[in-house]
Amino acid sequence: MPIAKLTDCEIYYEEHGCGEPLFFVAGLGGIGSYWAPQVRAFSGSFRVITFDHRGTGQSTKSKIRYTLEQMAADTIGLMDALGIDSAHVVGHSTGGAIAQILCIDNRNRVKTAVLYSTWTKADAFFRRCFEVRRELLRAGPEAYVRGSAIFLQPSWAIRDSDEQDDNSVYGDSFDVDIVDSRIEALLQFDRKVDLPRIDVPVLVVGVRNDHLTPSYYSVELATSIPGAELIILDDGAHIASQIRPQEFNNAVRGFIGRHEKVTVAVD
Repeated sequence: MPIAKLTDCEIYYEEHGCGEPLFFVAGLGGIGSYWAPQVRAFSGSFRVITFDHRGTGQSTKSKIRYTLEQMAADTIGLMDALGIDSAHVVGHSTGGAIAQILCIDNRNRVKTAVLYSTWTKADAFFRRCFEVRRELLRAGPEAYVRGSAIFLQPSWAIRDSDEQDDNSVYGDSFDVDIVDSRIEALLQFDRKVDLPRIDVPVLVVGVRNDHLTPSYYSVELATSIPGAELIILDDGAHIASQIRPQEFNNAVRGFIGRHEKVTVAVD
């Protein structure tokens, strides 16, 4: 089992393919397997790295006060452990917030960044969503996972198939206290004032029917980051990379291809 030993924890990771390093950073669930459609698509051209965040999946279940800065530091720690000086970074939701921090505080470690279905800072809508998700969490893991589908998936996907593979987002089990601390970290995150300092190539990807991080967040991000590109996908809700993987992959492929002299093959 591939494990990177950081100073105070172990991070489970997977590598596929070879070439320029391409990190896919998962959202609140923190599970690297979320990116399975992208691993298949990009590992023909890149050294693709996915990983379970500290506190999730097969990584150390540290009982700490989680913050987005700590999550970003763990990502840098993994890069160091793998001998990677810089990489392309694709971050989803919480992973997109981590990517913002990397672009601001560790600019030399990021070649390009994709900020996908993420946000600038918690507003009234965001806080209301996570108040509800915390209530579900207090009811137990099963209620939390089942209820979260409403926030993550398009309505038609739940209509057409109520049996979802929740392990791809949350893993086989999770610690309720850790998830609660990670939610608090999202609510405290705010690097909006620093966004104009970002000077790496950035693609912001939003989704029109995203119920959790509405596309107005994506517009705000793209407007705040100098030179950022913006793509709003029509469908897929908060997990468009799984629901509409080819559209998402094509957007990422085209963006990286415009900024790297590399042939990007996507299935």
